[in-house]
Amino acid sequence: MMPTTTGDGEPPRDARNAPRIVTLLTALIIATAKERRILIRRSRLRRRLDRRPGGVPAAVPFLVLMSLVLVLGPAGCSDAKDGRAEPRKTVPAKKPNIVFVLTDDLSWNLVAHMPQVRDMQARGLTFDNFFVADSLCCTSRSTILTGKYPHNTGVRTNFPPDGGYEVFKAHGGEQSAFGAGLQKAGYRTAFLGKYLNGYQPGDTQGGATPYVPPGWSEWYVTGNGYPEYNYNLNENGRLVRYGQAPQDYLTDVLSGKANDFVQRAADARQPFFMEVATFAPHGPFVPAPRHAAVLPGVRAPRSPSFNEPDVRDKPSWLRSHPRLRKPGLRAIDNGFRDRARMVQAVDEMIARLRQTLAAKGLDRDTYLVFGSDNGFHMGEHRLAGGKMTAFDTDIRVPYVVVGPGVQAGRRTGALVQNTDLAPTFLDLAGAPVPPATDGRSLVPFLRGTEPAGWRNVALIEHVKPRPTAEDPDRQDSAPGAPPTYNALRLRDALYVEYQDGEREFYDLVRDPHQLANQGGRLPPDRQRQLSALLYALTHCSGAGCASAGRTR
Repeated sequence: MMPTTTGDGEPPRDARNAPRIVTLLTALIIATAKERRILIRRSRLRRRLDRRPGGVPAAVPFLVLMSLVLVLGPAGCSDAKDGRAEPRKTVPAKKPNIVFVLTDDLSWNLVAHMPQVRDMQARGLTFDNFFVADSLCCTSRSTILTGKYPHNTGVRTNFPPDGGYEVFKAHGGEQSAFGAGLQKAGYRTAFLGKYLNGYQPGDTQGGATPYVPPGWSEWYVTGNGYPEYNYNLNENGRLVRYGQAPQDYLTDVLSGKANDFVQRAADARQPFFMEVATFAPHGPFVPAPRHAAVLPGVRAPRSPSFNEPDVRDKPSWLRSHPRLRKPGLRAIDNGFRDRARMVQAVDEMIARLRQTLAAKGLDRDTYLVFGSDNGFHMGEHRLAGGKMTAFDTDIRVPYVVVGPGVQAGRRTGALVQNTDLAPTFLDLAGAPVPPATDGRSLVPFLRGTEPAGWRNVALIEHVKPRPTAEDPDRQDSAPGAPPTYNALRLRDALYVEYQDGEREFYDLVRDPHQLANQGGRLPPDRQRQLSALLYALTHCSGAGCASAGRTR
């Protein structure tokens, strides 16, 4: 504690100097910038304080006050002739970068083989109940780009007349995709890899060079990248051919271009958004050469629904499936093993991106989002490899986020959907979210809270595709695949209405693996309630979808 008197009863020298300090500070506060500099130079107080024994502690109050004057003076005072204070200039918050890694057909059971993704879970937020609005490539990706349910994008399948790139574009999908909004917010945007089924990288669409959709500053996209080799890449309006050499492996090519973009964007000091959309691990399940022999003992997980013993309670399309025998089981295990091998290159790409971001000092300013366009079943409910069903294997997908303000190791069980991605990216960028957007921003979850009035039911709507040789998912659209349906996924239940009138209902508290269909035993009041809720969601648009997604 500072003494109040000296040994002989006199006040300390700092106290005797107090009137002078107050006088000087008052003069400094009302002075102009030029006058303040003169007063400081002429002041003898600093010299006196420096000379006194043990003067540092006594000088601290004076120096703190002087610092306040120098900091506050220019903002609170003005050299303006009319004497009015100039308005305080605020520095806008730095906009974060966003990197979105979107995989193809990656199911939850593959995350166990991806150490980088597991590390992201340990350092960030995992969405345990992330559901796609339809478990089909083009339909899901159209929803991701626009934030709209399939009944509002107009894209219901992979190819015309019910879907595909042509339908997406005809319905204004390119204009309502989030890329344009990010550009208007000052972002440099890049899209790499897989766009939409039916997109042809060499198509000029009436122009002189291969077409690049609006909203993207840089564009490295192919059409048929499923084999991972022998493809054409539209590189910013220039068609480039890649062959069969090991360095042409598509996931690795995308990895190199992604890192190059990050490095250049860092040097440009402009906020950026980059989506890297891999074709992995979609069929035909071609791993990179260096991974062709890894994980030799891996096989498809044997959950309680694997090769389900009794399907008599299932709808007619599934009741016709016989139990899988040894050849089918062997093919499933081989396919799962190659899928696990394929995602090794994806995981290495994520590791490389994280290293580049850290090396450039961007890791603390960048959100890294990892996810999938839909899930994939392999043996569950007697089904060989495929998707499109309303079972959790197909509609519940992994999504993990790391970035500024995201709490490490956190998980949320809230029901979120791929309709929420576009508004999330726009919200992070400080850009307006179009009123026609059906989803809601996930930014509050990234900051540790759940928004008020969040949905407690997710919508899944599926139109059975017409079989076509060009469809990469044609193995799923053969006879025996699910017919057209709409479904509700609640926290504790799954409800499905098929076009032919059949229904499914699973109590997920007692039956998490969806084995016992109770659709024929639902009380009439409960069935009417669910059917009305399903009708409301399949006819919603914009903000109306938020209210329709809440049960009473």
